[in-house]
Amino acid sequence: MSVISKILIAYDGSACSDAALNDLTRAGLPSALEAVVVTVADVILPPPDDEMPADDQPAIRIPEVERHAQARAEKAIKEVRAFAERAAKRVKADFPGWDVRAEAQCDSPAWAVIKMAADLDYPGLIVVGSHRHSVLGGRLILGSVSQRVLYEARCSVRVARCSDERREGPVRIVIGFNGSPDSELALDAVKSRAWPEGSEARIVTALETQTPVSPDGPAEELRAAGLLASRVAREGDPRHILLEEAEKWDADSIFIGTKDIHGFQHLLHGSVSAAVAARASCSVEVVRPEGGVARIQI
Repeated sequence: MSVISKILIAYDGSACSDAALNDLTRAGLPSALEAVVVTVADVILPPPDDEMPADDQPAIRIPEVERHAQARAEKAIKEVRAFAERAAKRVKADFPGWDVRAEAQCDSPAWAVIKMAADLDYPGLIVVGSHRHSVLGGRLILGSVSQRVLYEARCSVRVARCSDERREGPVRIVIGFNGSPDSELALDAVKSRAWPEGSEARIVTALETQTPVSPDGPAEELRAAGLLASRVAREGDPRHILLEEAEKWDADSIFIGTKDIHGFQHLLHGSVSAAVAARASCSVEVVRPEGGVARIQI
């Protein structure tokens, strides 16, 4: 996996979006790349008359209503552009070597982010805040925008934890690994990053039955990349094992492949990636192949 050269940051001015900006300093990203900060006004404007086919023209037009809608949309886009520009300045202050620009869009927020990723020829990474909500029993799940971007984007997505804490120093990374090509992608993503000295990576393998653990080659690869590496293999459900190990170890992030995640229907089918991203107490990076083509088992 090559070094990331372009990222897309979804920002909405919330505390979770601010936490996602903080989390960038813990993501091992290179000192030089292109970063686009996008903020979306959740309004949709009707197309101009000259862009509508004649047979699609509405039977009744109410100019006063249209003017009001236009003014409201213009106000909203002005506000979100200010949010994006403020966030871009903050990112630039943290990463002086980055080429950072702000964008504002009018659309459904999740689809605006997904479409912008396509317009950018699929960046190496999309960054979103977790925007978690409590549901019955006190469990936390991802907000709908973060969910949709995670499931539908055709590139890697980092879901940043919503926390006021801004950590410094070495980073702790958990890697979900089972020897599959998709878990190899997660391993390669970690190896390709520029981590602070002393950072640690822990390979976590969940065994559904008691089976021999494969040789320690992946850990050696991480050590060769400058990380302190260890490995844990436990019998059980990978969704539970990854979450438990990350919390017990106080990990900064979990990296996991995308073999079993694509579309909302997989939320109901027990996707490991979706479950980990929704429930982890740390940031989660769901790694997809480069080039905008998802290698996903449907």
